[in-house]
Amino acid sequence: AIVRQLVAEADILIENFRPGTLEEWGLGWNELSKLNPRLIMLRISGYGQTGPYRDLPGFGVIGEAMGGLRHLSGHPGQPPVRVGVSIGDSLSSLYGVIGVLLALQERGRSGLGQEIDVALYESVFAMMESLVPEYDAFGYVREPAGSALPGITPSNSYLCRDGAYVLIAGNGDSIYKRLMTLMGRQDLADDPRFTHNDGRAQHAELIDAAIGEWTIRHDRDEVIEALKGARVPAGYPYTAADIVKDPHYLARQMIEQVETFAGPLKVPGVLPKLSRTPGRIGHGGPQLGEHTDDVLAGLGLTDEQRQGLRERGII
Repeated sequence: AIVRQLVAEADILIENFRPGTLEEWGLGWNELSKLNPRLIMLRISGYGQTGPYRDLPGFGVIGEAMGGLRHLSGHPGQPPVRVGVSIGDSLSSLYGVIGVLLALQERGRSGLGQEIDVALYESVFAMMESLVPEYDAFGYVREPAGSALPGITPSNSYLCRDGAYVLIAGNGDSIYKRLMTLMGRQDLADDPRFTHNDGRAQHAELIDAAIGEWTIRHDRDEVIEALKGARVPAGYPYTAADIVKDPHYLARQMIEQVETFAGPLKVPGVLPKLSRTPGRIGHGGPQLGEHTDDVLAGLGLTDEQRQGLRERGII
């Protein structure tokens, strides 16, 4: 009854239950949309609301596996690895936001809401670039490639003298020549086989080895500065400590500090950056259940009713 009251005046409902769960409770899309025809209902699940797998349990890791990402992660001949963050969940959230924004635009014309069905595996699959066309057109099954970018040369990570790694993207034709000249490898810069990327990609091991021989003679910061001077795209893998003190992050307000119930906390800034109506962080996240009493009181529930719900373990 409380959900129905909230839905009656809500713009958007987000749910992440196993498909069919809300229907079992009498709170499915058909029922709720009758209460509020303008309602937009975002449903995120492992496999989506339809199809033969809809009832299977699914988390981000399974979506990453079925979507093709886990197969491509890691190094050739080694077990697939996690990319380091819950990317399947995050991608599904982003597609959910895109769906809600589209539905809001359409509602402005029709006056009606709609149901949005986001599957974890589909959100990952949508990021797989030309994975399927490559297979369909050429029978080519893309395999894990470690830190290299297959078919694009040079674009890889290279070990430096101080044990740190640097990432170099010297794959533009003119950029490649500047990189080789900086390294003192004019022979590779002028080699006609390497004038264009298709030729370089056929000899990626040779070129990567040459770059690695150069970087290993210098510390990471020396390499980065030299590459900046030669206008060759380069960087290194940032840690959290690198991020929070980086001047570019700070200049673009990508590190903000908010007040939370536990004290001040650094958090990522808001994006995308809108010129006329920029986003902002209004406050830190609440504690679990912090606003429950306010919400229920706003629906007219008395202190006694709220206490009864609390004693029954509902809130």
